[in-house]
Amino acid sequence: MFSGVMLLWFILTAMSVVFVAIDIRKTPESKVLKWGFILLTAYTGPFGAFLYAIGCREPLPGLHERYVSVRWRQVLGSTMHCVAGDGVGILVGAVIGSFLSLSLFKDIALEYVLGFGFGWTIFQALFMKDTAGGSYSRALYNTFIPELLSMNCLMAGMVALTSIAKANVTGSNDPLNASFWFIMSMGLLFGFIIAYPINWWLVSNHLKHGMMTVRSPEERTIITTEKMEQVGELGNPQIGHAGSSEVQSGHGGMQATKPSTVEILKMTILTFVVLGIGLAIAAIFGRH
Repeated sequence: MFSGVMLLWFILTAMSVVFVAIDIRKTPESKVLKWGFILLTAYTGPFGAFLYAIGCREPLPGLHERYVSVRWRQVLGSTMHCVAGDGVGILVGAVIGSFLSLSLFKDIALEYVLGFGFGWTIFQALFMKDTAGGSYSRALYNTFIPELLSMNCLMAGMVALTSIAKANVTGSNDPLNASFWFIMSMGLLFGFIIAYPINWWLVSNHLKHGMMTVRSPEERTIITTEKMEQVGELGNPQIGHAGSSEVQSGHGGMQATKPSTVEILKMTILTFVVLGIGLAIAAIFGRH
């Protein structure tokens, strides 16, 4: 039964990745978030493809900016960006920890360090340094706290689920066994869910970006022309336009008022409490 479920999951995941990888090429999204959705789909299978379809895929030509401006979609982009980047390091850490036969908490520590390290220094700071004026050091500074808070919640959900599952599924500690990858996928999916609320706070308080819209000059010209034609037909002198080559619905607010140091400290402590709960569940119900 369990083998059949895993087989179906991997088949659906392969189909989902192919769909997203092909379809997202025509979606006017930034490259890093395009890769993020492909990675998220590789982790979470049909769930990732579903989230892409309802959260990022342009419903009609010229509507992407308005479509992704809704808060929940902005938060979806923020959470997805975190899980996609951190997930790479977490999976590498899980494989290394398994081959080295590390104890539960050493394994978790390795996954956390590699997940946070890759997510922060590469997927957040390096790939998004243009939003910090092209300065990598400034990007590292700007993204440290947001990445830390999001990573804490992601890891809390993941270790709670994977530790319980690995303690009860034979062969799930071996990367050469399909159950290992199935459980890690479920862990990243559950971690995504747990990390979503803190990303809502981060986006709402202008500490993280959400979805973005990136169009070529040709696309902007076409959209602007169409809108001008609509204005001519309706007799409306107010013209909306696509703006710059990169319209960042959730990132433009980064210049707005941010939360105080005390508020950030409170939320940081809260995420460590959430992480502590996840670790406690792993210690009680996980392998020893």
